[in-house]
Amino acid sequence: MAWRVSMESQDMLELATLIAHHARYRPDHTAVVFEGKRLSYRQFAARVAQVGNMLRGLGLGRGDKVATVLANSRELLEAYWAVPTIGATLVPLSPLLLPAGLASLLRGADASCLITQSSMVPVLAQIRESLPQHVLLVDGPPGEFGNYGALADAQPDTIVPAEVRADDLFNIMFTSGTTGLPKGIMHTHFVRAMYCTLMAAAFRVTPESRTLHAGAIVFNGAFVTMMPTFFLGATYILQRQFEPEETMAIIERERVTHTMLVPAQIVALLGAPGFDPRRLASLECILSLGAPLLQKDKDTLNDVLPGRLYELYGLTEGFVTILDRDDALRKAGSVGTPPPFYRLRIVREDGSDAAPGEIGEIVGRGPITMSGYYKRPDLTAQTLRDGWIHSGDLGYLDDDGFLHLVDRMKDMIDSGGVKVYPRDVEEIAARHPGVREVAVFGIPHDKWGETPIAAVIVHPGAAVTPDALRDWINSRVGARYQRVADVVIMADFPRSTAGKTLKRELREPYWAGHGRKI
Repeated sequence: MAWRVSMESQDMLELATLIAHHARYRPDHTAVVFEGKRLSYRQFAARVAQVGNMLRGLGLGRGDKVATVLANSRELLEAYWAVPTIGATLVPLSPLLLPAGLASLLRGADASCLITQSSMVPVLAQIRESLPQHVLLVDGPPGEFGNYGALADAQPDTIVPAEVRADDLFNIMFTSGTTGLPKGIMHTHFVRAMYCTLMAAAFRVTPESRTLHAGAIVFNGAFVTMMPTFFLGATYILQRQFEPEETMAIIERERVTHTMLVPAQIVALLGAPGFDPRRLASLECILSLGAPLLQKDKDTLNDVLPGRLYELYGLTEGFVTILDRDDALRKAGSVGTPPPFYRLRIVREDGSDAAPGEIGEIVGRGPITMSGYYKRPDLTAQTLRDGWIHSGDLGYLDDDGFLHLVDRMKDMIDSGGVKVYPRDVEEIAARHPGVREVAVFGIPHDKWGETPIAAVIVHPGAAVTPDALRDWINSRVGARYQRVADVVIMADFPRSTAGKTLKRELREPYWAGHGRKI
């Protein structure tokens, strides 16, 4: 009899069975390592099944929203796979949220269940009216809430997964709020399946790879390496939180092959007292994403660990470019090219395509494009136009089609009618030997409307004064209008969960009362 597949079955997507698949075919291979504890795929699949059965027992299933407010933990990772197993939608939220923000997101996501940790109990007490029907604590005495561990332990360790269609929601990811209020970005099972396959190819992941994630997995960038790792049945090593020495120790001990770091983590790693590239010799892929990596840091990394650096520019909304490790030196100033099946344009204000070398808005499309912002068709229409994602970022294509970032449109400084791109000044300031990190932004100016200033974090022990650093920068910029009016030395920058510098919060005190929307 000829094998026939109905159109309906072709629409089914079995991400819900991914962990169980590996439990059957490579059961003894290590799936997860967390704080020294190892779980094989057989053990991890059993735990995912128990959590899935627990959620089902609460009456949850296809279409229900399950929110998590957890730091990196084994429980968060198993929930990430148990929720889609029952056809529900995952809503990862940060434990750093303040009460009002958490209440708003829980309501906005229509959460039916919240899985959280005991440290959040004081926050939950302030937002009782906004809590979903089911609240489960993974640690500590449950009190009025459900005991995640006890409920899951009592469940069978096998599960019949839900039938999931390609266009069913896998997750709602809330943006970090770098440019305003968070928006709930919807990703389907199809989109996450594309993360599995396309990212695996882009970063040369194999079933023998060993992936370390050191940052918070509640932000979308974590899925860039998580999905291909579990897709291929490789090993996923999760660190509770990034700490340079511990990160190096894990890489050395576990023979890590792939890791993903935001620029601030790369800078911290390179500057750590115990840094020695020989400890990181097992690495095949160091992926930088989340923010532009300054050229001096790219140069250092390529020098001490050659042939490992990849850079990803992307939006949670669903578009990426990747600078491959083989192009990291030849095209060091770029963020690469779109992968296969993606398209990229640079557009002028009138919507026409810009010429090579001409700066315009970065616009893209591809197979990981979001369905839209949850319950916000108005905002969806602003960003997603005729299938193209309008990034709000400025860049240009060189003659070879490689993308070069210039800046965010909202970060651009208008000084007397002249455009000042903060990143140009940041690249110069970062060359000062005492500067560890820098963020340039515009503040009010009576004559020019705006003028740039620089906030910096200096290396420990660096003898740097604001005035001397201002003069050093201003003697090296290419134009008078790029000169900074002031330098502010800070202990740290305000950052999102993903590690991005929040320039909006840096600007806000200067613009308060000036009538400008930050």
